[in-house]
Amino acid sequence: MIWLIGSGGMSVDYVKVLKAQNKKFVVIGRGHTSAAKFENDTGHEVVTGGLESFLKTNPEKPTAVIVSVGVEQLYSSAMQLLEYGVKHILVEKPGGIFDKEIENLNECCDNLHASIYIAYNRRFYSSVLKAQEMIKVDGGVTSFNFELTEWSHKIEKLDKNTDVLATWFLGNSTHVADLAFFLGGKPKEISTFTSGGVAWHPSSSIFAGAGVSESGALFNYGADWESAGRWSVEMLTKENRYIFRPMEALSVQKRGTIPQVAVKVNDELDKEYKPGLYLQVQAFLANDSASLCSIKEQYSLFSTYEQMAGYK
Repeated sequence: MIWLIGSGGMSVDYVKVLKAQNKKFVVIGRGHTSAAKFENDTGHEVVTGGLESFLKTNPEKPTAVIVSVGVEQLYSSAMQLLEYGVKHILVEKPGGIFDKEIENLNECCDNLHASIYIAYNRRFYSSVLKAQEMIKVDGGVTSFNFELTEWSHKIEKLDKNTDVLATWFLGNSTHVADLAFFLGGKPKEISTFTSGGVAWHPSSSIFAGAGVSESGALFNYGADWESAGRWSVEMLTKENRYIFRPMEALSVQKRGTIPQVAVKVNDELDKEYKPGLYLQVQAFLANDSASLCSIKEQYSLFSTYEQMAGYK
C-alpha cells in the first residue's frame, strides 16, 4: 500500500499517475474543505485530520509514501514518517527550507536505513531524456549555463508563508539549478554574487555566478527577479548546444551553424500527465534511484544553493 500525504493541487497530479499505474493508495489530508475539493476532482476519498492524527491510529506501514504538502510542512511530515518506521519516501522539493532540516533528514535516513528522494520531476522530462542520449553520443558536456529568473510581480501576490517566500530560491528556483547540475555535473568550485532584494525576498533579487563541475565542465548562471526573463538551461558539447527554453522542449544548435532546430521527442506522457511526473513516480516505486535526487545528494548541494541565493 502507498500513502499520499496532502490533498492539494499537486496531489491531484499524483493521483492521476498512481491510478494510471494501477497502484493501491491512501490519501491523507488535513482540512475538510481541501479534501472535499480533492475528492470532487479525483473521485478518491481523503482521510482527514492530518498525518499526525492518522499515525495515532497505528496503521500498517506502507511500502512507499509520497509527501505532497506545503513547503513549510515537508520536513515535519518526512520526520514523522521516518520516526514511524517508513523506509521509502518521495518528498516534494526542496525537502526543507533550512539547512538543519536537510541535515537532520539525511542523518536519520543513514541511522534508520531509510531512503528519501526529493521530487525534482524535471529530471524526467522527455526533453531531458532525449538530450541525455544525444549528449552521451557527443562525448559529454564541456560547459553549461542556466537562468533562474522568477516573476516577482506574480510571486508577491501569492498567499504563502513568510519563510517560504523568503527562501523562494530553495523552494522553486532549485528546479532549474538541480536540472543543470544533474546534466552538467555538481559544482566542484563556484563563485557567487547577489544584490538587490524585494519585500518578500529581502536577501537578494539579482544573482550571478560561475564555476567548474565535478566532471570538469565550466558553467555560469544568472537571474534578475526585478527584470524580464524566464527559466532556461543550455548544455554545450564539442558538437552541439542543447537548449531547454522552455524546459519541456529541446532545441539543438549545431557547431558552425546559427539556427536552433527543435528536436522531436516522445512526449506523450508529458502531455497526458504533469511533465516528468509519471516516470518519476515509476522510478521511485521501482526503487530505480539512478535519476532520482536522494536526500544525500540534496544535502551535498544545499549549502551551494544557499550561497547562490545569498542566504549565507
